[in-house]
Amino acid sequence: MDFSSVKRGVTLILVLLCAILVANWISNVLMSVLGLTGIPGFIAGFVIYAALFFGILYLFERFGGIKVFNFFSTR
Repeated sequence: MDFSSVKRGVTLILVLLCAILVANWISNVLMSVLGLTGIPGFIAGFVIYAALFFGILYLFERFGGIKVFNFFSTR
């Protein structure tokens, strides 16, 4: 059995889980500080969460050496 592919899969899942948790926590803090509710709060929360999520994934890729965005690449 090829354990390198298993290790890559587990690493991807852990990185995604970490990015989800951190982005959710930071966006919740920012939304409570900004005090936005209703439709504007939903839209702002979504944009903030998405930006944080992809920013955290980029940081993992840049500084952690973990290739997240081209994970399924065969090269």
